[in-house]
Amino acid sequence: MAEMKENSPNAPAAAKLLNWVDNRFPLSKLYNDHLGQYYAPKNLNFFYIFGALAMLVLVIQIVTGIFLVMHYKPDAALAFGSVEYIMRDVPWGWLIRYMHSTGASAFFIVVYMHMFRGLIYGSYRKPRELVWLFGCGIFLCLMAEAFMGYLLPWGQMSYWGAQVIVNLFAAVPFVGPDLALLIRGDYVVGDATLNRFFSFHVIAVPLVLLGLVAAHIIALHEVGSNNPDGVEIKSTRGADGNPVDGIPFHPYYTVHDIFSVSLFLMVFTAIIFFAPEFGGYFLEYNNFIPADPLKTPLHIAPVWYFTPYYSMLRAITSEMVLVLIACVVGAAALSVFKIKMPAIFKIVIVGAAAAVSAMMLSIDAKFWGVVIMGGAVVILFFLPWLDNCAVKSIRYRPSWHKYLYGVFVVNFIVLAYLGVQPPSAIGERVSQVGTLFYFGFFLLMPWWSEMGETKAVPERVTFAAH
Repeated sequence: MAEMKENSPNAPAAAKLLNWVDNRFPLSKLYNDHLGQYYAPKNLNFFYIFGALAMLVLVIQIVTGIFLVMHYKPDAALAFGSVEYIMRDVPWGWLIRYMHSTGASAFFIVVYMHMFRGLIYGSYRKPRELVWLFGCGIFLCLMAEAFMGYLLPWGQMSYWGAQVIVNLFAAVPFVGPDLALLIRGDYVVGDATLNRFFSFHVIAVPLVLLGLVAAHIIALHEVGSNNPDGVEIKSTRGADGNPVDGIPFHPYYTVHDIFSVSLFLMVFTAIIFFAPEFGGYFLEYNNFIPADPLKTPLHIAPVWYFTPYYSMLRAITSEMVLVLIACVVGAAALSVFKIKMPAIFKIVIVGAAAAVSAMMLSIDAKFWGVVIMGGAVVILFFLPWLDNCAVKSIRYRPSWHKYLYGVFVVNFIVLAYLGVQPPSAIGERVSQVGTLFYFGFFLLMPWWSEMGETKAVPERVTFAAH
């Protein structure tokens, strides 16, 4: 049992109250472990604001979601009308709805930036593998949450977007039709689908998301934050036992984050008041039309934050399947002829390549599109074990690594752009090349990450006051 802390009889009332709480709940300990005495590297830069911004947007989404649920009707006959009621008749309802819709896009912007920072500074490397895995789990939950929430307004794009995505599961061999039926709850997207998605969007997924966020923060504070130099500050401690290259998170980084939050909220509110649809990217114009199962929109596309993966889905045609088979055969041949291994292993690799090739030819390309789309997210979970570079940070990697990462970002943006455009022959070819580059970037990382001469990493962090 924890030892009770005694208080001086002359202590202020606030100190006595805090002592009373600390004897029953570790309030001061939690504050010290995660704020007051949590030492973060003193060289954190602009890229380290996005974790705090993600927490802010999560709070905005939860609070605005609670108020929206008070007036929303999860009924196929009433859903669209209830959203219009919120926008037109509920006091400040339009503001709450726009905060929630803009917050969804803002969430993905800050999460993408947060993940990009982890990518360039090696924040997924030892000892932060679990931090990265929990973060990828958050990203996956966020995608599920956004997709289910996208159906709730019950507009044209909500309805037909859900129809297209749910029907993709029907392409899974053997269990596909039953799986699609299970997700829809009916033979078409309808009232049962809306109720299922509402339940998951409001209760189930947020609970998992909050648990993963808590695990992400606990794991981060257990091993300590990474920094642009990729140097472990815990390895150099002062006489007081604290890292000499670290500073207390509070007040230094709380002030830093408050400034960043202020700038973010200025942009956020400007979008809400002046451009909540953001040219049709944040709120699509077709979604202001009630869902009509008898009238298909000319062009169906998901919201912008799903479009890179949607481009990869559309890129997988029968021709592309043949290219993927060639990649599998080429990888197997390279392994057999270039890597020394027992003959039995070579036989297994050749047999596996032949089996995979035969399976890819026998199953519809639509299914492989679904596999590629899901694999584009799942492959992120393996990043800690794909990167074999001797250093963590991009600062000390070979210079050409920077250009490679730059091409990766441009490729991702191009895929996102193509995903919102109507299908075209040129767009299809570009998306196919982009898909091959995306997966090649990760699957070939064990080899290219070891190439080139790395720069000397300093023993302590480099820091210039700004």
